[in-house]
Amino acid sequence: MEGKIIKVTGPLVVAGGMKGARMYDMVKVGDMGLIGEIIELKEDAAYVQVYEDTSGIGPGEAVVSTGEPLSVELGPGMIGRFFDGIQRPLEGISKASGSAFIARGINVRALDDTIKWKFHPLVEEGEAVETGDLLGEVKETDLISTRILVPHGVKGIVKEIRSGEFTIDEVVAIIQDEQGNEISITMVQKWPVRIPRPVKKKLPPKEQMYTGQRIIDTFFPISRGGTAAIPGPFGSGKTVTQHQLAKWSDAEVIVYIGCGERGNEMTDVLMEFPHLIDPKSGKPLMHRTVLIANTSNMPVAAREASIYTGITIAEYYRDMGYNVALMADSTSRWAEALREISGRLEEMPGEEGYPAYLGSRVASFYERAGMVEIFGSGEKKASISVIGAVSPPGGDFSEPVTQNTLRVVKVFWALDSNLAYQRHFPAINWLVSYSLYNSSLVDFWRSTIGEEWVEIKTEGMKILEEEAELKEIVRLVGFDSLTREQKLIMLVAKIIREDFLHQNATHEIDTYTSIQKQVMMLKSIIEFYREAHEAIEKGISYEKIEELKVREKFATMKYVKENEKENFFKELSEEIRKTFSILISGEGN
Repeated sequence: MEGKIIKVTGPLVVAGGMKGARMYDMVKVGDMGLIGEIIELKEDAAYVQVYEDTSGIGPGEAVVSTGEPLSVELGPGMIGRFFDGIQRPLEGISKASGSAFIARGINVRALDDTIKWKFHPLVEEGEAVETGDLLGEVKETDLISTRILVPHGVKGIVKEIRSGEFTIDEVVAIIQDEQGNEISITMVQKWPVRIPRPVKKKLPPKEQMYTGQRIIDTFFPISRGGTAAIPGPFGSGKTVTQHQLAKWSDAEVIVYIGCGERGNEMTDVLMEFPHLIDPKSGKPLMHRTVLIANTSNMPVAAREASIYTGITIAEYYRDMGYNVALMADSTSRWAEALREISGRLEEMPGEEGYPAYLGSRVASFYERAGMVEIFGSGEKKASISVIGAVSPPGGDFSEPVTQNTLRVVKVFWALDSNLAYQRHFPAINWLVSYSLYNSSLVDFWRSTIGEEWVEIKTEGMKILEEEAELKEIVRLVGFDSLTREQKLIMLVAKIIREDFLHQNATHEIDTYTSIQKQVMMLKSIIEFYREAHEAIEKGISYEKIEELKVREKFATMKYVKENEKENFFKELSEEIRKTFSILISGEGN
């Protein structure tokens, strides 16, 4: 179907003569064949958001519909690659344009169709298979194998299965369905980005996804298949926090979306990840990562597509049985793209000019996360955890994007500019943040970490909350007005803040802390608090406790290597008990 351009306003093009076109069909705009998507239809006029710069495009030029929705190619060759918002490989675009700048109208296939992948079949001819069953796999990297599945809606008998090296377009299997039709299976499939890939059923989140970040794993955990938001003002550490989660979370596949952020931030990811080593496997982190870049100087309309491109790729790996973590940095830029397009469509604006449907769009994105039972024989579980950064102007959490996000996510990591100015990172405010997964993960902690962990976590947070109340008293009447017990709370809260919650992302040891080490660190602090509290009840002065040399050990525990943690914390525990035993007995300090 072909129409003609009537009007061009920024990224929005109005084309006439498009009767019969469908919503969200992909089109090619103008003589240069710019890629666009139909977002509104009125009689025979189609409103197209164009994902490339429209300058120089004018009325009368052709608009050609492909008859297909905006889709992504899914198959071997995505891991370790860098795509733009509509899944064009940036390296391929650079080669095609002959420069470091992206030229307009270049159409490069998402997956390389010249590479031959070694396909290893996992079924035999004559076997009965259904949607989601595993036909074979391709060892893509040291960490990830791309599992070739029976496509959705296909069920039958494996008539032929091949072994060897094939391109993504070559047939690797033939399935005969119940009607006797033969269906050829290749290693690549297409999927519309705006349609969630189906699952058998959603499951309740009952397992924690560990991130290696102490304040998150200990006090504000996220479950596998969970949703979280990181709002914060400029300079408070949103991007660094997301980089840390992408680097160290124990998800098997990472999809990182740079949505409207500065180019240098995505460059940092591209430069760092190949050199970073996964703590579990010892392999480079890029061997399990897919990067999508839609930076602030790229066309604004493509920001909207990048979010859907990323979540569809994440669903593809989830359907293989992997636990996936998706980072969206930042959803505020995505919302701004929605606001701009909505304004050009002359729709009735909602709060602060955002479209009235902002809330439903945000919800529909986060709802594609979850722990699920995937298709295929047997009961197989997999998950997508979605972590979105939000950039409220001036750090105002009451603005529409933050509020609409908080209505749907279960974890709120509130970044605080005051903590950032004090160089306390991650600058997550422990008095404002929350996790609604704390109650649902209790049984998981009891079975994997131990009964004591819930009690220790609760006691640690109680100390921090009491410190906040005591600070008000100190401001009014001074520190000396506090009782010995209250002074002890202030001292222990300081240890928790400075020696446990503060974490240096650039330090080779402190950047990542296993949950086992986190348990030992907080347990040691609480053990010190309990011993000190008992000593105060027996008449020991606060000043003597404050002068104890064992306190110096808390400042060094975060720099203890993982393979040395057992001995260190065993010795620390013995030293704490011995110190207070001597103190109480009056033999010295």
